[in-house]
Amino acid sequence: MPLPTILDRWRSLVPAALLERRVLIAILVIAGGAWAFLGLADEIREGEQFRLDRAILLLFRNPADPSDPLGPAWLESAVRDVTALGGTVVVTMVTIAAVGFLFLAGRRGAAGFVLAAILGASLLSFGLKLGIERPRPDLVPHGVVVYTASFPSGHATGSAATYLTLGALLARFQPRRRLKVFILGYAVTLTVLIGLSRLYLGVHWPSDVLAGWTLGACWALLCWLAARWLQRRGAVEGGEDAVGP
Repeated sequence: MPLPTILDRWRSLVPAALLERRVLIAILVIAGGAWAFLGLADEIREGEQFRLDRAILLLFRNPADPSDPLGPAWLESAVRDVTALGGTVVVTMVTIAAVGFLFLAGRRGAAGFVLAAILGASLLSFGLKLGIERPRPDLVPHGVVVYTASFPSGHATGSAATYLTLGALLARFQPRRRLKVFILGYAVTLTVLIGLSRLYLGVHWPSDVLAGWTLGACWALLCWLAARWLQRRGAVEGGEDAVGP
């Protein structure tokens, strides 16, 4: 059967919304990320240790003195500032600011959606920490005080879910592609820097951060798909391309 005929039949069977390229890619990424996260979580839950975790963590330390992070003293102070951007207090303040702005701008559906998305990511991360209970790294001294279990990294999960979700939302209201790229690129860069800061400070294993990035990114993509569906139903206000591909 000719390929065009096959595609025509496929389009007749599958709703048009599901045939959008970006939606299909998002679904595939979510499925792959979820599979990878669950596999890693199962290994961690069974007490598996990874040599690569130790090797990567030591890359951020002085080879002659593992208690000494690489770089001058001001760098360690700067990294603490960066890591605070993924902490509960800062993420909460950013969330309140975004939700308050959307609410006062008359986009109450979007405000409620953002609040639910970020709160859901926080609860998911916290629940996984309680369920897996992986100890924090004891290979190097911690650069900041920590109170919870190690897996997954709450900073990596929270920053990915919060900043990527907000970045995607802001990008939808921008008509120019370069602005969309800048906003999303900045959100991704911030998420990566926050995750790396946890390694530099010695408070997470690399696999914790990788799992947090994966979980947070998948959650943000899932929220993006949910937002598109709600926008089509009129439950959430959309941007200029809300109903487009």
